[in-house]
Amino acid sequence: MNRRNVLQLLAGIAVTGVRASAAQSSSLRTGGRIAIAGGGILGANIAYQLAKRGASVTLFEKSKPATGATANSFAWINAQKQPLDYYRLSHAGIEAWRELHREIGDELPVRWGGSVEWADRADRAAQLNETVRRYEEWGYPIHLIDERRLHGLERQIVPGTVATAFHAEIEGNLDPVGATEVILSRAVKAGAQVRYPAEVVGLDVVGDRLRAVKTSAGDAEADVLVIACGVDTPTLAAMAGLTVPLVRSPGILVHTVPQPRAIDRIVLSPLGQIKQKPNGRIVTGLDFGAAKETNTTREYGEQFLKRMSGVLPALAGASVDKVTLGFRPMPRDSHPIIGFPAGRRDVYLTVMHSGVTLGALVGRLAAAEILDRVDVNLLEPYRLERFKT
Repeated sequence: MNRRNVLQLLAGIAVTGVRASAAQSSSLRTGGRIAIAGGGILGANIAYQLAKRGASVTLFEKSKPATGATANSFAWINAQKQPLDYYRLSHAGIEAWRELHREIGDELPVRWGGSVEWADRADRAAQLNETVRRYEEWGYPIHLIDERRLHGLERQIVPGTVATAFHAEIEGNLDPVGATEVILSRAVKAGAQVRYPAEVVGLDVVGDRLRAVKTSAGDAEADVLVIACGVDTPTLAAMAGLTVPLVRSPGILVHTVPQPRAIDRIVLSPLGQIKQKPNGRIVTGLDFGAAKETNTTREYGEQFLKRMSGVLPALAGASVDKVTLGFRPMPRDSHPIIGFPAGRRDVYLTVMHSGVTLGALVGRLAAAEILDRVDVNLLEPYRLERFKT
């Protein structure tokens, strides 16, 4: 098995400082037919990168693309992750999205400008200051700002007491459904097939080799199955004799109807988080851990918008479009699971909570591992085998 550094694989991604040579980028070894289970942000990116390289790709989605975890994602692109290996992976993820944005152009619904966060208590301020110091040491473009600078960056917010604040400059946010649709359309133009509704319900395996996937819309021959179906991953992986440990992680988000432009960045306040999508819709929620609240009524949404209008007064007059309850695909240790399991070359796993941040990067790296039969060093901490130790 050839082992290749990620710097050689991410052609055109600024963080690498290196472009892959023509020989590297054209070293196609299709390995036959590739099936992808899941039509969210991960499945779309993987399908696109595989199809661009000439692979025979069919994506199967059990309902409609971008209707699972992707539709209910806050979709914040960031590298505020620990430990260092996870930070590096996520930082490369940001650069992969920037490269994809340059490639696709304004059709891709992504906004840049970073995030701002502040604390209103001394204990929380001390924690944030230490976090910022660590990220600065790692080279992340993040820095402490004063209250005046916070107001300058986001003029419509009312932060209240500001014990400390920071600005992370290179982060962004997606319209996750719109982005998935755009990327899938590019995959189809490159030759991929997208089939839905078509749920994978079984596998035809002879010995240790996959021959076909069985779907609710019929069987399809396949040599490699990419599992990119979020919380359904354990069920599908079990069909291949694999155990993938996920934990339950629900999340509530309140979505408004389109509003005039109110904020330009991700706003992380002591009361909750706010973003505004390119189409003007504002999305807000409490935090990024497992939600204690699972109420999706309009009444709850209106109450939450009233709460968050204390930070962004523009929300006081906003109408609720919907309140969503999503279930994040969260591995047991909160870190991604990516790659071929040990001893297998017919099943490739991709499951993670940070699927939006990592989506564009995983598309590229999965294509390299599948088609070039390499192991990407950057992905080594995220193999399934770590759960067996």
